[in-house]
Amino acid sequence: MAAADSSPPSSRPSGDRAWAGRLRRAERQRTTKETDVFVRLDLDGSGSTSIDTGLPFFDHMLAQLGRHGGFDLELRVRGDLAVDAHHSVEDAGITLGEALGVALGDKAGVRRFASIALPLDEALVDVALDLSGRGFLHYAVDFAPNAAPLGEPRFEPQLAEEFWRALVGSAAVTLHVNLRYGRNTHHILEASFKAVARALRDAVRVEGGGIPSTKGILSSAAAPASAPAPAPPA
Repeated sequence: MAAADSSPPSSRPSGDRAWAGRLRRAERQRTTKETDVFVRLDLDGSGSTSIDTGLPFFDHMLAQLGRHGGFDLELRVRGDLAVDAHHSVEDAGITLGEALGVALGDKAGVRRFASIALPLDEALVDVALDLSGRGFLHYAVDFAPNAAPLGEPRFEPQLAEEFWRALVGSAAVTLHVNLRYGRNTHHILEASFKAVARALRDAVRVEGGGIPSTKGILSSAAAPASAPAPAPPA
């Protein structure tokens, strides 16, 4: 299946790149009996994405996350879609969360907190997040009982919650996603992904030199140490 590609011009201020001479990048690979997931992430990129999960609608959502977050994101999943999409979506969240945690490092200088209310036509979604070192998800996004899956193979709307729960758990991020109102399933989900992307863009921005916590630490065992990743799954 063709990858979803997006390569907009850079919109990241140059100061973010040179803040401490450290490249905020990571590669992770997670292989189980159900999935093989590869992620390459650059937090100080230009929003260029290359996504192939086998689920076209999910690819579209992950492309929003990279582009509107200002991250360079490559993500590949080979999963047991003949069984269900759940394993692929959840393991993509776990692996992307690990990469995010590694790329952030000790979080010195980051803004840490961010929030946004983001509209998409009739839908309005509120997102607030904290690079807290503690994984927590509040997800209040309800869909109509007859909401149809999106794309082929099918992406069930409730899988978005499983993705976010997996991501925040492995990245050790506190995330609140609330739907104020909306009717169209596609609009609601896309507004959610764009809102998280924009909040992450703000939260990871470097604006100081110290760790933004009175404890002097924002790390978590949930964010594993960096390790080289093998080549992405073919």
